[in-house]
Amino acid sequence: MFHATMREAIEGARTLAQLDDLSRTIWQAHAAETVTDSEAQGLAEALHSRRSAIREAVAPVGIPLGRATLFPPKRLQRAPERSVAIERRRRLACSGPMPPALASRFTTGQLAVLRVVGDEMARNGACGLCIDAIAARAGVCRRLAQAAIRLAEGDGLLTIQERRHQGRKSDPNVVRIISREWLQWLRRGGRSVAPALLGSIGCKTLHPTDKGDPQRQLVDAEAKKGCRGAAGDFGRSDPVRILAGGRGHRAMR
Repeated sequence: MFHATMREAIEGARTLAQLDDLSRTIWQAHAAETVTDSEAQGLAEALHSRRSAIREAVAPVGIPLGRATLFPPKRLQRAPERSVAIERRRRLACSGPMPPALASRFTTGQLAVLRVVGDEMARNGACGLCIDAIAARAGVCRRLAQAAIRLAEGDGLLTIQERRHQGRKSDPNVVRIISREWLQWLRRGGRSVAPALLGSIGCKTLHPTDKGDPQRQLVDAEAKKGCRGAAGDFGRSDPVRILAGGRGHRAMR
């Protein structure tokens, strides 16, 4: 009786979970000596056949045929206009992203990528942008952006912190600059210290508090000197008072 009931239940099962419950019930009955060894073996073979038939009938939900993942395939990143991307990477590379001694190791596209990283470092203390965003801002492809960051890491200029997650999509890597020379360059705003060391050669320093006109003072000094030489020292001569009648009269001391 039990053997016939279980066989009907196996033939009427529609899911793999139902078959698992039936298999558990069969082997529990075999342990309790409700069914014999031959009957249990026959029921197990029926379960295996039914399980294979259900698996063949199950179609994957949400996964297109010929693909092994639900995530859409990655598309190649291309700029809408190639000339605009080229102009952008050249402008970023020529804007002084790092000291000349360090910049000489990289190409134009790599310097554009490192400029984006340096701007994020100066603004937020670290670069947490995804590689696609960095490549788009620099006007290059994501492969070139990855190569530039890895090359800078190999030279000891920056570090890369990976943020992986088990079973789900990982977060973007965090890039931090550790080169002292590069960090000082960013603090100075991308300016060299050479002009400060050389000083102002050939130029006169004017302060905001100098209200006088140097050229006016020079003209006045020359004029006073000429008058004094022509008329003599009025401080030592006797003062002359002009009277109302038009005659000159020596003043009384």
